[in-house]
Amino acid sequence: MKRIIELQNISKAFDGETVLDNISLEIYDGEFITLLGPSGCGKTTTLRLIGGFETADEGNVYFKGKRINDVPAHKRHVNTVFQKYALFPHLNVFENIAFSLRLQKVEKKEIISRVKEILEMVSLKGFEHKNVTLLSGGQQQRVAIARALISHPKVLLLDEPLGALDLKLRKDMQNELKNIQKQTGITFIYVTHDQEEALSMSDRVVVMSDGRIQQIGTPTDIYNEPVNAFVADFIGESNIVDGVMPEDQKVRFAGHTFECVDSGFAPGEAVDVVVRPEDVDVVSPEKGHLKGTVTAVTFKGVHYEIIVDIGGFKWMIQSTDYAAEGDHIGLFIEPEAIHIMKKSEYSGLYGDYSSFSDELEELSDADSVEED
Repeated sequence: MKRIIELQNISKAFDGETVLDNISLEIYDGEFITLLGPSGCGKTTTLRLIGGFETADEGNVYFKGKRINDVPAHKRHVNTVFQKYALFPHLNVFENIAFSLRLQKVEKKEIISRVKEILEMVSLKGFEHKNVTLLSGGQQQRVAIARALISHPKVLLLDEPLGALDLKLRKDMQNELKNIQKQTGITFIYVTHDQEEALSMSDRVVVMSDGRIQQIGTPTDIYNEPVNAFVADFIGESNIVDGVMPEDQKVRFAGHTFECVDSGFAPGEAVDVVVRPEDVDVVSPEKGHLKGTVTAVTFKGVHYEIIVDIGGFKWMIQSTDYAAEGDHIGLFIEPEAIHIMKKSEYSGLYGDYSSFSDELEELSDADSVEED
């Protein structure tokens, strides 16, 4: 794949506070890449630098090998779809979409043809003369996408465009956006704080925190092979415990030595150990590698979410097997379910579910909707 965007050693600060700290990133022609992270991580600022709405304090932005730091936004081959769609309320659907073509003085016949084509692509055929203020949120978003695509940009930037939609509509639009990207072959650079959204839509995911890129990879790589405790915790649920590698393919944690598949660590090296909740089997205490007491159980429809106290550390288990609060149970963990990570600045900050609750999780999600 050909490189279309390159960020080299980009730093950016606002009012003396560093927002981007020496980040570098290559984006390829025709890919769907997502910048993922919590509020304040720098993902929206990165998008705005690519779009020309912000200027880097240090470093360079390249488009197809040419430095574009000083190229204004309107001269870049890039369009943007924002969470607030900014449609023209006095123009109907057709005129909203055709607006940029009229500015370019494209012939009327071609305008009609291109608008018709793009309306079919975004499932708005027959909506040409509708008042945009009377459309649903999902329909308005489709108009915004159509308006951004009509001029055939090389890159489309999408800044949390589904944030204002309800859950079912978000799911539908995730599929539609991915299909549109495949149809057009345009490079999509997508910003979100929603992990599931990033994993389901993207060719590659860029996980960000504290103004730095933590990991870049396919959704499968990011989920199965997180590089540190922040990534492991942010991408899905994770039990993250302190461990020691006595030798290759052996790790000791929670008072037990386990077989694992990781190697390349120094003998006796302190590590972070990740075990995903769905990879733990609930068994009788005598059959378990670990034993603990159930402190909470939540029915999730397809599985039970079980919190288990093991030596004061609260594990989360997702299982179709029921266990009642107060039960003493065993946990059985296969070698392939254990992932070993180097210690990092994020060690010790995540992975214990002592304070976990659905209410706290919802509050955290609400906070993440704020702009970066």
